[in-house]
Amino acid sequence: MTYSTTKTGTRLARHLALAFLLGTIALPAVAQDFGEYRIGPKDLVEIKVYEAPELNGERRVADNGSISMPLLGEVSISGLTAVEARDRISALLTSKYVQRANVSVIVKDFSNKPITVIGAVAKPGTLNVSGRFTLLQAISAAGGLTASAGRKIYVLRSSDNGLSDTLEVRTSDLFESANPMWNVPIAPSDVINVPAQSAVKIFCLGEVKSPGQLTFDSGDRITLLAAIAKAGGMSERASSNVTIKRIGADGKETQIKVKYRAILDGKKPDVELRPDDVIVVDEAFF
Repeated sequence: MTYSTTKTGTRLARHLALAFLLGTIALPAVAQDFGEYRIGPKDLVEIKVYEAPELNGERRVADNGSISMPLLGEVSISGLTAVEARDRISALLTSKYVQRANVSVIVKDFSNKPITVIGAVAKPGTLNVSGRFTLLQAISAAGGLTASAGRKIYVLRSSDNGLSDTLEVRTSDLFESANPMWNVPIAPSDVINVPAQSAVKIFCLGEVKSPGQLTFDSGDRITLLAAIAKAGGMSERASSNVTIKRIGADGKETQIKVKYRAILDGKKPDVELRPDDVIVVDEAFF
């Protein structure tokens, strides 16, 4: 599922982004407050036992998934949520040493599932999330955007069962407008992709005023209406019949027949174009 901020879907996208921000859209990897995050090796946890302050402190989870605690020795917490780890430590303490144990477990550093920032940033790579992290913080920690950064940023969140959600944010909304709605929280294992800006070629032939190659920015929303407008519009001899020729991944050509007038009148949806598509506008015969 992809949420975009294109003109036709701006209002819906903003509602979706707000829901993403507030946690009302259930992105499957982790809960928004990381409460469902499963602890793993190399994570840093902070443990507090209010009845026994000498047990308090930060501990790094070992490769075998355990932490070392006074009195208890090695305690396996890998695969547990912070709440489950709290309950396990509390149960071990009350079974042997104290009548009551109020335990707090907080994951301070999500090193087991770092976030990844790729694309047009100064220092692409992995980042260990510590506490609450936002999109702006992640991009800043990766050295900021480079001059080649495109107009969009994608945040991909995946779950263990393979399902994923993607949020699309315009660079201008995040950096120029500084709208906090788009500075979304980032969770462990998220992938932030900042595609570099590139040129997209479309070819418009036939009965248009300026036939030939058209160049768009990769961040543009490239549609049939946009392409024909960029080609100067229809000529006086143009019919409403338009053919879009497209080469698939298998190298075979497919042809998409559309009625330009029906799209222009809003009776049919505009057609999204792909790089190297060829638009052929037929001549009208009277």
